[in-house]
Amino acid sequence: MGSVLQGLTKLQSVENRLRAAKAKLTRCRRNVIIQENQVRTLQNALEAKKEEIQLTTIQSDRLELELKSRDEQIAKLRASLNSAKTNKEYAAVLTQLNTTKADNSKIETQILELMKDIEADQAECLQMQQQIEEQKQKLEEIRKESEQLAEKYEKEIEEIQLEWDQAAKDIPGEFLETFKRVAETYDGEALAVIEQQEGKTATYTCGGCFMGVTAESVNLLMTRDEIIRCPNCTRILVLSSSQE
Repeated sequence: MGSVLQGLTKLQSVENRLRAAKAKLTRCRRNVIIQENQVRTLQNALEAKKEEIQLTTIQSDRLELELKSRDEQIAKLRASLNSAKTNKEYAAVLTQLNTTKADNSKIETQILELMKDIEADQAECLQMQQQIEEQKQKLEEIRKESEQLAEKYEKEIEEIQLEWDQAAKDIPGEFLETFKRVAETYDGEALAVIEQQEGKTATYTCGGCFMGVTAESVNLLMTRDEIIRCPNCTRILVLSSSQE
């Protein structure tokens, strides 16, 4: 291969290292975001549980008021029972009194169940609060570690970027722009090595998409120092060291 294709091959090597370093920087920052989201999810769950406790408490208070009103009604019925003048009147009041007592018993059971629910939810809130504190502490540790790694990776990226700029100087502007466009399309992998398949007749494929490449394209790469792109994936084709 000529100097241009050799320059592109060198640039591809630097491009791979540059993207790898940027990926490491992204991952270390993403770890902080993931942990922040975890803390936020627990906090939202805690707030939802507190709202649930509040609603249950309101329901319990409403039943308590209803029970208090019914207790007053029972007191009145007992007074009416004592002042009943006939057996029929006495029986009617007694029936109403027993019905009211039965209803009160059901309400008391409901109140007890609601109180149990509140206690269970409060215990769950305490547990969630503890989890939040633990996750916050973990977040601070991850954030501190991430900042240290980010500083390291940013320095590494700066150094590799200088190498990239230096390698790009040796490549004509039109070829460099083509390299950049293809690199953006394939996450940095702008070049594809032509692979020769075994067999009696020489057949070639693109190392990027594995589709066929003509022998004419291979011959051109052997004799000319210019960009030839895969007709299928549009990557820039280069020869392996054994094919040159």
